[in-house]
Amino acid sequence: MSAYSIDQLKQLEPQHDFFIGIDSDGCVFDTMEIKQKECFIPQIIKIFKLQAVSKYVRQSAEFVNLYSKWRGANRYPALLQTLGLTADRPEVQKRGVHLPDTTPLQKWVQEETKLGLPALRAKVQGANDPFLALVLQWSESVDHAVEDMVSGLGPFAWVREFLDEAQNKADMIVVSQTPTPALVREWQENEIDHRVRLIAGQEYGTKAEHLKAAAGGKYPNNHVLMIGDALGDLQAAQTAGALFFPILPGEEDASWERLFKEGLDRFINETFAGAYEASLLHQFERVLPSTPPWQQAD
Repeated sequence: MSAYSIDQLKQLEPQHDFFIGIDSDGCVFDTMEIKQKECFIPQIIKIFKLQAVSKYVRQSAEFVNLYSKWRGANRYPALLQTLGLTADRPEVQKRGVHLPDTTPLQKWVQEETKLGLPALRAKVQGANDPFLALVLQWSESVDHAVEDMVSGLGPFAWVREFLDEAQNKADMIVVSQTPTPALVREWQENEIDHRVRLIAGQEYGTKAEHLKAAAGGKYPNNHVLMIGDALGDLQAAQTAGALFFPILPGEEDASWERLFKEGLDRFINETFAGAYEASLLHQFERVLPSTPPWQQAD
């Protein structure tokens, strides 16, 4: 059995009447900017030899991973989106730079349900595909860069207060597409790991699978809440039939304060669903566009 198994989520027994799943990167920790700009993007440029169009790679990658509806997506679909946006740029085409054929990665992303390093390593070992080998090299390089670069970043304001209060009212787990070892390191560094019952990263499956395995059939739907900062988090919550509280990008501290002072009580008192949640989602969807600024009409 793998070190990380979805069975560990299925075997969680309720200790409270309520359940909360919490995303980590960009939601609990202000790590998204440094990870993307200092680790993910430089390695895309280096590994795929895109130095000649580095400006456009950066613009595409930052839009996809930080400032759009794809924010928080798994790294492999996000890489596909980044390379596709870059390839479509007229400025890139005029420079005669040809981006790699991403078809092998597209097929793997469509077929694989656990989009993490273990599954990619197994795929590369079983297939003689140079592009997938580069993707593996990129992914491993990113993890090394993150381990080397990202440290000393504490949680947003009001996170600790929320966790302290909520742990006495709900069973909580981390629901993330970050590699689990990196998640564990960050939560342990900040001494908040003991406030959640399990830390689930990409090796456990998708965020929706995390929620379904840990909470499905164990709690009423209005007793399950997902907290996240990306539309993928909202989609995971909706797929699992859970409620959703958004941490607004750029307004994280205020979002956590509102969750601590208002949202948690509404969740526990069963007045969260309906108009209150709808107002939160309306604000959330407005801050994450689908069209990059260079494609928008003047």
